[in-house]
Amino acid sequence: MKIILKESVETLGEAGDIITVKPGYGRNYLIPQGLGVLATKSSIQATENELEAKAMKEAKTQKELQLVADKLNSIKLSFSLKSGEDDKLFGSVTTQMISSELDSKGFSVDKKYISLEEPIKTLGNYFAKVDFGSGIEARIKLKVISEEK
Repeated sequence: MKIILKESVETLGEAGDIITVKPGYGRNYLIPQGLGVLATKSSIQATENELEAKAMKEAKTQKELQLVADKLNSIKLSFSLKSGEDDKLFGSVTTQMISSELDSKGFSVDKKYISLEEPIKTLGNYFAKVDFGSGIEARIKLKVISEEK
């Protein structure tokens, strides 16, 4: 029995795959659970059209994310914080602070996508990485300066 998977099934394949299973397994488990449909010419054609549309949408989304990443690469954020001896900060620069600063510049980036190579606890220049997934990344320049008293 040929089945088109509607969802990914760990032992069988990914969504959109056409697989051959025993008739009882397809009839009694996959189809009633909504994990697959019977593979007919019309359902195969509909699935192929659906996968094409999904691929087009993903490509468009990736292009948009790449444009945002290119804009973020040119941004330089500056933080003015209290510091003590040896240029050590009272506290540190956090991903939440970076996210808030990006928000004020018009970029809505959740803090969970931002990562720092090391904790920022001294004055100086640093980089923060924004990972959008699918291999799309941006590096933001950070400058930490001492707050004037």
